[in-house]
Amino acid sequence: MSEENNQFTFENPEYRRTYWHTCSHILAQAVKRLFPEVKLAIGPSIEEGFYYDMDSPFPFTPEILEQIEGEMRKICKEKLKLERFELPRAEALKFMEEKGEPYKVELINDLPEDAHISFYKQGEFTDLCAGPHLDSTGRVKGNGIKLTACNAAYWRGDSNRETLQRIYGIAFPKKDELDAYLQRIEEAKKRDHRKLGKELGLFAFRDEAPGFPFYLPKGMVLKNTLIDYWRQVHKKWDYLEISTPQIMKRTLWETSGHWDHYKENMYTTVIDDEDFAIKPMNCPGSILVYDLEPHSYRDLPLRYGELGLVHRHELSGALHGMFRVRCFTQDDAHILLAKDQIKDEVIRIARLFDEVYSLFGLPYKIELSTMPDDHIGSVEDWDIATGALADAITSIGKTYEVNPGDGAFYGPKLDFHIQDSLGRTWQCGTIQLDYQLPGRFNLEYTGTDGEKHCPVMIHRVVFGSIERFIGIITEHFAGAFPTWLAPVQVKVLPVTDRAADYANQVSAQLEAQGFRVEVDHRNEKIGKKIREAQLQKIPYMLVVGDRDMENQTVSVRHRSGEDMGAMSMDQFSAALHEVVDSKVNK
Repeated sequence: MSEENNQFTFENPEYRRTYWHTCSHILAQAVKRLFPEVKLAIGPSIEEGFYYDMDSPFPFTPEILEQIEGEMRKICKEKLKLERFELPRAEALKFMEEKGEPYKVELINDLPEDAHISFYKQGEFTDLCAGPHLDSTGRVKGNGIKLTACNAAYWRGDSNRETLQRIYGIAFPKKDELDAYLQRIEEAKKRDHRKLGKELGLFAFRDEAPGFPFYLPKGMVLKNTLIDYWRQVHKKWDYLEISTPQIMKRTLWETSGHWDHYKENMYTTVIDDEDFAIKPMNCPGSILVYDLEPHSYRDLPLRYGELGLVHRHELSGALHGMFRVRCFTQDDAHILLAKDQIKDEVIRIARLFDEVYSLFGLPYKIELSTMPDDHIGSVEDWDIATGALADAITSIGKTYEVNPGDGAFYGPKLDFHIQDSLGRTWQCGTIQLDYQLPGRFNLEYTGTDGEKHCPVMIHRVVFGSIERFIGIITEHFAGAFPTWLAPVQVKVLPVTDRAADYANQVSAQLEAQGFRVEVDHRNEKIGKKIREAQLQKIPYMLVVGDRDMENQTVSVRHRSGEDMGAMSMDQFSAALHEVVDSKVNK
């Protein structure tokens, strides 16, 4: 294969997906060679690697996975040609029935009547598949394959159906790329926000409230510091902060369309014999605030910001620490504006996002999600809205990728995928353009012509949710938050009991200046105190002993291990103010 223009390299996402899809077939072939009694379900490529769901009478233990890996490498060396062919429905069903593959039979039966039923053959193995695939198993490098996990999975995601085993794998064209990936995964395990959240006393989860996080004292400091920063930024960018009710009538959610399009994710209750819902999102509340008084073109754009607590019914299997919870604080904003203001406003929002993500050292990519099958509004409105988002981004020199059919049901959106220090990407910020909801609620403003017009609404978040963003930055910084964000910024460590009162004086002086300080008065050796403060990721440690008391100084150490020497309190305070006020990432 030619590598012209990176077409057949991992630089090309399409080639990467095709490579991993072929690996899933090699995995299935290896399993069937070793264990013919196993039944095959589905095996796609995913964002990182591939998997295959299988119905097996025995568990796939780590030892068995190693055995399967070895067989996969043999298949790669055999350089089997992948050949595509099609069969009529009746022949396709007979083919899979004779192979004893009931899950494949079900898939064929569920295909549309006019579907082209295609298969891919490699050696003795044939699988039902739409493709695409590489032309030979020899294109996959056997020493770049690793099976990473095996978990339970429901057939077709239905908890009432069969429980299958899902084997996950990853593969790269070069072994050193695989090694680098596996090293990154090991580093990610060390940075797991659930592990660090417990060790650093930030947050916890309890069986009594699955999916609902408990903020511990230090976690509340972190959350409130993020919120304070959010408020500073949004005040600078002319947002008006509001707060709207958490529980509102069913009729509101019917008008907004959420009752029809999102009800399975909503918690509902009955009050005074009427149906109510706990809000899964903040937008209808902002609409009601806008509707409280008349508006003219002079008021627009009108920018409402809301740190709204929302609840969503997530399946228990989807819950994952702070990344996927059932209640979270969404850092929402809803902007009401005229159609001719859209481009300038989207540019403005994109610049706000850039300011925030740059502060945390998070580069990002932008994705434009277009009209889904389940949508409201005309195709013409969707085309206009989608074009407006695209024009705004290109006009400020940014690029975007198109994600077809993944827009919200009421409008297209721009998703901002940030990249952390391990190279992983996370979808955080979003800008959603909505021509539908303002019309559903009959919102109006008086235009320059004196006539009534319906405004457009922009939905946008920058963090996504406070909870998820805390999870992301906990892993991004490995718990060593920048000093301005750290729950404890300074730890004072008296060397002996004689220095205890002086340590308290140092702490009180720093606290009076607004710094977050703790004193370690335990009767422990100073080396142990320093090591434990470093494990707690505290930015600065002030060691105070007899000489410091005599000279009215503090001996400063940084969590990196750097010994910064003795300083007067004025010197240290000035240096600390500079670091905190500039919000540098150290």
